[in-house]
Amino acid sequence: MDYLSVNWLAVLLAMIASMALGAGWYMILSKQWVAATGKTMDELMGGSGGQAAPFIWGAAMQLVMAYFLALFTPAIMGEVTIASAVIVGIHAWVGFMITSMILNHRYQGSSWSLAVIDGGYLLGVMIVQGVVIGLLG
Repeated sequence: MDYLSVNWLAVLLAMIASMALGAGWYMILSKQWVAATGKTMDELMGGSGGQAAPFIWGAAMQLVMAYFLALFTPAIMGEVTIASAVIVGIHAWVGFMITSMILNHRYQGSSWSLAVIDGGYLLGVMIVQGVVIGLLG
């Protein structure tokens, strides 16, 4: 597997698109999300690194997700299309993302509504990134 043979423009644009999805998703669900965390907004945004740190980490992690989706799609599906990238993304979400999130949330005693909000967003990330990567194949 050639680890550098991905469409880097597609990876970057997929990251940007999924960050835009996150902005809208969490703007709409901000009150429900804060309530589901069991913390106040000040507690959530007052951690180390200040208010920018979560967004920087978010962008970096979504870049990694987009890279691996672009890397795995042709290896698993044989070609990069919108359908193939979205299918790989949904399988990654079911097999690794939502299962890991639920596992961690159950041990942490987090609410199910937090898993639904965050898990739904990550499903959207995989779909949006799959569409962008598939379009730019």
